[in-house]
Amino acid sequence: MNLDQINDAPDILMEFLEYHSTVRGHSDKTIAGYYLDLKILFRYLKRRRGLVSPGTPFNEIDITDIDIDFIKKIRIEELYRYQSFSPEMQNSSNALSAASRCRRTSSVKSFFNYLCNKRHLLEHNICQELDMPRRPASLPRYLEEAECERLLAACDGPFALRDYCMLMLFMSCGLRVSELVSLNTTDIYDDHLRVTGKGNKERVIYFAEGCRESIDDYLAVRDESGLIDEEKNALFISRDRRRISVRGVQKMVDKKLKLAGLDSSRYSPHKLRHTAATLMLKNGVDTRALQEVLGHSSLNTTQIYTHLDNAALHEAAMANPIGRKTKADIEEWESKK
Repeated sequence: MNLDQINDAPDILMEFLEYHSTVRGHSDKTIAGYYLDLKILFRYLKRRRGLVSPGTPFNEIDITDIDIDFIKKIRIEELYRYQSFSPEMQNSSNALSAASRCRRTSSVKSFFNYLCNKRHLLEHNICQELDMPRRPASLPRYLEEAECERLLAACDGPFALRDYCMLMLFMSCGLRVSELVSLNTTDIYDDHLRVTGKGNKERVIYFAEGCRESIDDYLAVRDESGLIDEEKNALFISRDRRRISVRGVQKMVDKKLKLAGLDSSRYSPHKLRHTAATLMLKNGVDTRALQEVLGHSSLNTTQIYTHLDNAALHEAAMANPIGRKTKADIEEWESKK
């Protein structure tokens, strides 16, 4: 997100966004989320307090005059009402999903933490008493081990080795699709990957012999001819001779799911990441090790990654049965159909 193009935010909000962009190194998506959530908060408060002319469209409410004196007058009950407020469905407790209310609350908490702990502009942080909305528990969708085998066996055609390798990395290592498409050949080591995740945080992910085999098979046929110089290190290459895109991976996964006889409307690259996590947990991986493997943080925006030693991370990779499957295993399974 280009902060220079924002012209409707107050100075105190711009300073907060710049801090998270330059100092914390947060992604454009995170910065855009903060900007949207806090812009809605300020407009909501100005309308609620009668500080705008009647009939003014919500999206036209000017917030450039918001300053620290205005923020000091914010009451916690206003923040609770804001959690569920929507310009399209005002005064409806069902206006926003639980996930949206949680994200919105996290943005407000992060903003007040910045004002208190970094700028020291507030003596008391009212968000310390602000509860996060309860999110209904839901089980992530994932593939069973036999379904993973069907999906891998569905790889054919001129890009079979590339597609097989990508699927193995999803289901064995639990990569995000953004992490997979950004992989370079220089990120591959003998028994692990070096991945850059959210917030440009690097982590090491180990893989087992089946995953190593799929990488070696693909690298043996990978052709970088025709690539522009800045993309010659791209691990996965599309048919139009560029680094493969997120959309390209999504289309590939959708196609392979259909070929495997699986419901492509229920699964996605992210569900394959859920699959890796679930299979590791089912096979005895410690949840703290899994958190490190996946690059997960808690729901709190200020959470800290739990770091484990490499032995624990290596054990986590070895525990995933998909990562241990070789081509011979898949061919044997296919011959028994």
